[in-house]
Amino acid sequence: PIPVRDPYFGEFLDIWDVDVLKQPQEINKQGHNTHLYSSDFLIVRRTLEFQIKITFDRPYKPAEDKFAVEFVIGPSPQYSKGTYIPVFPNEERQSVWRGRIVETSDNVVTMGITTSPECIVGKYMIYIGVVTPYGIRRTRRDPSTDIYILFNPWSPADPVFLDDEEEREECVMNELGIIYHGAYDDVSERAWNYGQFEFGVLDACLFIMDKADMPLSNRGDVIKVTRVASAMLNSRDDDGVLVGNWSGDYTYGVPPTSWTGSVEILLDYAGSRGTPVCYAQCWVYAAVFNTFLRCLGIPGRVVTNFFSAHDNDGNLKMDIILDENGKLDRNRTKDSIWNYHCWNECFMARSDLPPGFGGWQVVDATPQETSDGMFRCGPASVAAVKHGQICYPFDAPFVFAEVNSDVIFYRRQKDGTLEVVKVNPTHVGRMVLTKAVLHDGRRDITDQYKFPEGSPEERRVLEKAEEFGCQREKASLPQSDVEVEIPTLDVRVGDNFDVTLQFKNHSDQRRTADVYVTGTVVYYTGVPSAEVVFKTPKVKLDPLQSKDEKVLVRGEDYMHKLVEQANIHFIATGKIKETGQIITAMKVITIHNPKLIVKVTGSPRVSEEMYVSVEFTNPFKFSLENVDLRMEGPGIMPFKRKQYSLIAPGTSIMWTETFSPRRAGSTKLIASLDCAALRQVYGETELTIQQ
Repeated sequence: PIPVRDPYFGEFLDIWDVDVLKQPQEINKQGHNTHLYSSDFLIVRRTLEFQIKITFDRPYKPAEDKFAVEFVIGPSPQYSKGTYIPVFPNEERQSVWRGRIVETSDNVVTMGITTSPECIVGKYMIYIGVVTPYGIRRTRRDPSTDIYILFNPWSPADPVFLDDEEEREECVMNELGIIYHGAYDDVSERAWNYGQFEFGVLDACLFIMDKADMPLSNRGDVIKVTRVASAMLNSRDDDGVLVGNWSGDYTYGVPPTSWTGSVEILLDYAGSRGTPVCYAQCWVYAAVFNTFLRCLGIPGRVVTNFFSAHDNDGNLKMDIILDENGKLDRNRTKDSIWNYHCWNECFMARSDLPPGFGGWQVVDATPQETSDGMFRCGPASVAAVKHGQICYPFDAPFVFAEVNSDVIFYRRQKDGTLEVVKVNPTHVGRMVLTKAVLHDGRRDITDQYKFPEGSPEERRVLEKAEEFGCQREKASLPQSDVEVEIPTLDVRVGDNFDVTLQFKNHSDQRRTADVYVTGTVVYYTGVPSAEVVFKTPKVKLDPLQSKDEKVLVRGEDYMHKLVEQANIHFIATGKIKETGQIITAMKVITIHNPKLIVKVTGSPRVSEEMYVSVEFTNPFKFSLENVDLRMEGPGIMPFKRKQYSLIAPGTSIMWTETFSPRRAGSTKLIASLDCAALRQVYGETELTIQQ
């Protein structure tokens, strides 16, 4: 119907329609790289112009008609707080955001609007106001014109600007990731669906900031946003997103190894209005945090540090205590070295620090230590960590210790005093990995965290860190003339295998070593679960002799004691009879699980029905009970799960589902199998969907 003219307002403009041009194929979402979001709303990025079309009841006359587009966020909008922003169409009158008339045709005005580089990130309401002598005539609230404004890594004016198109494509736009785990010399990988563009995820990420009671006026500051998120992604002290659980008992939730993506976690959290989701370990925290970063437009990536120091007393020493004979004293060894630890890096300028410390920053949501009274960590500049400038905020000393601690072996004398017998400066922070740009390879970024081991630069950095209060072990010890090493093994779960101790006598005299070898099933956090091997060989070495000593480990000794990450940590320690010197070697052997076979059939086209099957055969001599299977694929298949009460020894299962791809492009289907006796079983398949 044609609106009836109001007799009072006759000559003044009336607004008939507001079109925010929000379809994925229209100018705004294409130009702002937001066309992949599964959302019915307009989504734009800061500092880049977007357009809206306003239809009036008659042609617009710039000389006489006065109108403004008003942007409002939050419950009590104020101009001074940046939560009420009027945008004017003429150059003479401008507010913090710029407006201009792009074109007029008949009654339709196309207006270009450019937001400021520090504007609040979130969901705004739009009103059009027309000035009349009787007051301002405003459009009614229309939720369909609401607009999300995000960070903009494409814009040099935005603090998250990342000047590398491929890196942006990977760290902002890629919904699929690979997370590395296992051991540095036997790296395992798991695929992950970050799903930052899936329906409801953007709202869930904004809800996290609401739940934190974060003032709206801070939500344009990427440093504050990432720091709040690092606290809010764990449930410690603030009812955040995920509950950590490293106990092995996951009765009341989903085992951390079972998740295949972030979408279900974020939608559960937001859907329950903030009930923490059970359960997470470090890679789950890092993966969900990565979804948060990429979804809001902050370049993010998950990194894995192999042999990550988790120190109980804040120095650069990981203390391992041996008794007077050189045998490991488990009760007195408190510090733990995580086989690996995952955290996030996000990219931003750091205007609060001196030049040179912007770029990648560490943020970590796994609750390990408190920072300013809350479980959070970062953002800490990676460049500051590398150069030992650990006085700069936030939490750089903690990250520095995770990659730089020394492993110190002490011998505990009969009277209780501790004597340093060996220092290993290269074990911790052995390798830092992240996914390569735009392909499935890995990228070794250890050199961004530290200078080469033993280089003069490394020595200077450690001295610099000591000036800022990091304590290190100064003992200089004579080189032992006998060495022992344990080489890497490739072991399938259930196999018998030999662990080889390789001894080398560098002296021109005979040497006798009394050796203790313990093999302990450990959680990936280095916490011991059960001892499966304890041997005490006596090894006699002739002058300059090399000799191998083998220790047999049987499948039945470890099978029922394995915990979810299936690692056995071997430590060989011992004393040379002739010299009293201590020798040590450490090795994490990862036991490899069977894989799932994922197969796809059907024509790979948008909206065509396709089939996916997941196959698994139980290779063990015992039944698997209460088996949980999960499967999902970004852009093609929402999360699905299925449970089997029993899979008998030697039997196979096959689970088939249908799906219809929503969009074109290359993607993956990811599946996981999980039960108490067998964790971390994964499978995936890649596919390319045609339009």
